[in-house]
Amino acid sequence: MPLAMVKTGEQVRLVWIHAGRRLQAYLASLGLLPGTVFTVVSGNSRGPVIVTVGESRIALGRGMAHRIMVEPVV
Repeated sequence: MPLAMVKTGEQVRLVWIHAGRRLQAYLASLGLLPGTVFTVVSGNSRGPVIVTVGESRIALGRGMAHRIMVEPVV
């Protein structure tokens, strides 16, 4: 499912990024690589999606969040 559809407080694993090399490289520089587990801090229907990766908080625009495919961590 796209990251933009994940609810606040859920922990997810990044599966793949449906985007070009530039966006993939940018997200990798932020620590978002396939297999990375992170928590959605704010996933409201408006505004950016905010996630916590390790000790960092990252704000991602809605368009970018729709290109990041994740799966729930059980």
